[in-house]
Amino acid sequence: MSKIKRKQVCDNDMTHIPNRLEIQNASVGYGEKTVLHELDFQIPHGARVAVVGPNGAGKSTLFKALVGLLPLQKGRILIHGESLRTHKDCVAYVPQREDVDWRFPVTVHDVVMMGRYGQMGWLSRASRHDHEVVLRSLEQMGIANLADKSIGQLSGGQQQRAFLARALAQEPHILLMDEPFTGVDVTTQEATFTLLDHLREREVTTLISTHDLNLAASRFDLALLLNHRLISFGEPRLAFQQENLQRAFGSSLLVMENGTLLVDECCPPDEQFTIGH
Repeated sequence: MSKIKRKQVCDNDMTHIPNRLEIQNASVGYGEKTVLHELDFQIPHGARVAVVGPNGAGKSTLFKALVGLLPLQKGRILIHGESLRTHKDCVAYVPQREDVDWRFPVTVHDVVMMGRYGQMGWLSRASRHDHEVVLRSLEQMGIANLADKSIGQLSGGQQQRAFLARALAQEPHILLMDEPFTGVDVTTQEATFTLLDHLREREVTTLISTHDLNLAASRFDLALLLNHRLISFGEPRLAFQQENLQRAFGSSLLVMENGTLLVDECCPPDEQFTIGH
């Protein structure tokens, strides 16, 4: 694929703009209820980050704020040194499968084409280039043969690939994936990591939430440990020191006799996400 084309400010000369995602003293919540308190960190452009924390710690809330679905109660989010409003189409979001209404009457092709709406506008017709990008994204995720299928007819792994193809079609600078490895087959997991490797070559920043500490420690550049506040952020070997994990997971953290650290918790679904968002 060609290099990422930046829109609006992203189209301009970037030599004077910091290529990073910055969260500055940000608090996020629902109405008057604050879920995330005073987050402050910077993610280098092109980094692969594991977002880790217990259920209800605010991982999904963070992603929804980064994609503009939830307003900030305070603070700022900056992409390439500019406000989120300038760059919302530069951020792609793959929600948890449990958060999606799979009864929404659309085909796989329709879902992937939604990734182009930020480029072409809701009322504009798709151009030849838009169709080429959609087909290329479907082929890259190995589901071009499913393009005319209803999204609700697909298996869990196929549905995940459809949303990954949608994110690819958006040509993002930042990709957010909420628990992409939960409840999918090994083939889809490997396809996801192949995609992440490809995006690394294109210097796309990726944030992926996961409950798997071993996966986060072995396959990611950085780890962001959350529990309503920022517990630690940095290389996994430093972020996942036992005292940090204890602060994040509390009694859910199990320390085995051999020193192995395990998290004992289940993963219930969160809010519902409508497919057209």
